[in-house]
Amino acid sequence: MRVGRWSMISAALALAACQGDKPAPPPEARETPTVRAPEPQGPEVRILAFGDSLFAGYGLAHPSESYPAQLEEALRQQGRNVRIANAGVSGDTTAAGRQRLAFTLDSQPAKPDLVLIELGGNDLLRGLPPEQTRANLDAMLAELKRRGIPAVLMGLQAPPNYGTEWQSKFDAIYPDLARQYDAALVPFVTARVFTDAGMLQADRIHPTAKGVGVMVDATAEAVEAALPTAPN
Repeated sequence: MRVGRWSMISAALALAACQGDKPAPPPEARETPTVRAPEPQGPEVRILAFGDSLFAGYGLAHPSESYPAQLEEALRQQGRNVRIANAGVSGDTTAAGRQRLAFTLDSQPAKPDLVLIELGGNDLLRGLPPEQTRANLDAMLAELKRRGIPAVLMGLQAPPNYGTEWQSKFDAIYPDLARQYDAALVPFVTARVFTDAGMLQADRIHPTAKGVGVMVDATAEAVEAALPTAPN
């Protein structure tokens, strides 16, 4: 699905009928009615996007190109009254996220209605033991449960070069914890983005603004389904 900028303007040509020998008047450009996105409805839903550089918008030209910003726009275009606070920090491992989660939650002007957790990619890059990644994510989800805040867990998968045993341990982390804490599991890293050099920055790790848009396309529906029916 492509949620986002649905408004399109196209031109149509209308030919006037000839009257006798009189020349036909010039074609007249007409604008088709603009398709307007529905106005956001209901109480505002406050979402905290808690993650690493993929949330922070590393290397992008403007904060509006980040995943949380594009996701907010996409959901609002769908009529969902959401506001997303971007708490992404480039370079964060799950250990770093665990250390700052409580402080970040306490620093919000109001209790979030939903938290998106997107961490683990830097654990992968550093080859950290999957047991550590699991323990850190477990602790963060436990903290959110203690505070009565629902969570969305952005899932990751290890590349095959880590070995079968390592890969199976890592890949099991996200679905296991999502079931344990009744969190929504949203597959975040799509092969379409990370195997397409045209959607990656020069470092071949971080997506371009276009790549981020593709990721939003692939995940917005699942995030929308996880929105609470009534804000906290």
